[in-house]
Amino acid sequence: MNNKLYIVIGAYGSGKSEYSIHLARKFKAAGLDVVLADMDVVNPYFRSRDVREEFAGYGIDIIAPEGEFKHADLPMISPRIKGAIENQNKTVILDVGGDPAGCRTLGRFVDIINKRGYSMLFVVNTLRPFTTNAEEILEMKRNLEFVSKLHVTEFICNTNLMEGTNPQLVSQGIKIIDEASSVGQIQFSTYLVLNEYAALVPDKLEGKHREVMTYTLKKPWEILVAKGI
Repeated sequence: MNNKLYIVIGAYGSGKSEYSIHLARKFKAAGLDVVLADMDVVNPYFRSRDVREEFAGYGIDIIAPEGEFKHADLPMISPRIKGAIENQNKTVILDVGGDPAGCRTLGRFVDIINKRGYSMLFVVNTLRPFTTNAEEILEMKRNLEFVSKLHVTEFICNTNLMEGTNPQLVSQGIKIIDEASSVGQIQFSTYLVLNEYAALVPDKLEGKHREVMTYTLKKPWEILVAKGI
């Protein structure tokens, strides 16, 4: 497996940060030297920077604002990202903000991204606003490509309702994304399922490949409940 650059994008609530973390774990388990860069300047709740300490123990480097800015909800991009993109000895994952404003941060790196080569993975939950049908998905794709100056190479289906997830919902999401894939001529072969629901949602739905993810990024209120607060 070659060291590559992966750019993970998606609308608010799509699960793109969870998927970024999933990829980092998977590539590290495959023996690769992995860097996960948090470029999400949009979403204050689900950010890959929140797993920095845990991932350091696995040998995965998280690039994100540090020190007094560690938890700041500010449009800050670490200068280390440029060096990571240029370092072809590492597998690099860019977790990018979930709307055109967030994707605009990629513009400053477009030359070195194009020089290295990349895969841009668009994570879609068809049960979230603005990606409920093929037309909306393709419109968001065009908007994100326009501001980032890069091109989506693959759709990833993450249609779910958490505990309300079932095979019918996921199959319907796959069909919608498959339509967008056909019209836009974009690769689509993978759907995501959290491990809690893997027994409910089988592999090979609509002929696609299932990837099972661990639920990592808890909501603030879930963290408080877990602590008994």
